[in-house]
Amino acid sequence: METKIKAHFTAPELLSPNNPISVCLIGAGGTGSQVLTGLARMSHSLQQLGHAGFQVSLWDDDVITDANRGRQLFAECEIGLSKAAALITRTNRFFGTAWKAIEKPFTNDTATGRNAIYISCVDTAAARFGIAEVLDELDLNASRSDMPRYWMDFGNSRDTGQVILSTIGSIKQPASEKFLPVGSLPQVTNEFAELLTQGDTEDLPSCSLAEALEKQDLFINSVLAQMGCSLLWQLLRQGLTTERGFFLNLGNFRSQPLAVG
Repeated sequence: METKIKAHFTAPELLSPNNPISVCLIGAGGTGSQVLTGLARMSHSLQQLGHAGFQVSLWDDDVITDANRGRQLFAECEIGLSKAAALITRTNRFFGTAWKAIEKPFTNDTATGRNAIYISCVDTAAARFGIAEVLDELDLNASRSDMPRYWMDFGNSRDTGQVILSTIGSIKQPASEKFLPVGSLPQVTNEFAELLTQGDTEDLPSCSLAEALEKQDLFINSVLAQMGCSLLWQLLRQGLTTERGFFLNLGNFRSQPLAVG
């Protein structure tokens, strides 16, 4: 007897929404700045295909330093400015969007409202567990259009990284003759809690680009961002996914998908 492949079907209200999908992007550093560009390109492309696109809020309380230039797309004249404000201003001007910069850390004390999709690009396990606490306390009233549905987490070390897609609560799945539907995808903080804690280190700011490159290689962030955005793109365009993330090793150019189930 043929065994069905496990798949997660996208929350239906995200496929043909009347209003832009609300996206909360947490972190405007090496990965977050690249993900923001990916989201803008994706939103524009979706709109050209008749979709409502995204409405993004970018959360980060950090400022731009000279060490950020190179790994992140900041100009010399932007040193000292808010990362979130500089990136959102540039994105809004280029794509004609009206996205928002929130110059605060994302915590229980600052997070307000709800978003359909949460994307975290943070440096520490502590920050991830803090985000999980906020998401666990969200009101999951399905009658509202901003129903929280997904959390996509990006994480990396010097030349390795991973992207993990989780559901917020369980998403009702349709019947399928071809696939075995899976409505709940585990959170990264539940599934990989021990590994996150073991790999956590104090994140001190770098004084130069050379020092920053010792911590994270030049292209690890951008490669993760492109692959992670591709997963989100497939989720919205194909209406399902058989993978819920991947592990990447840029040192030996290998990636390993993480199957649904």
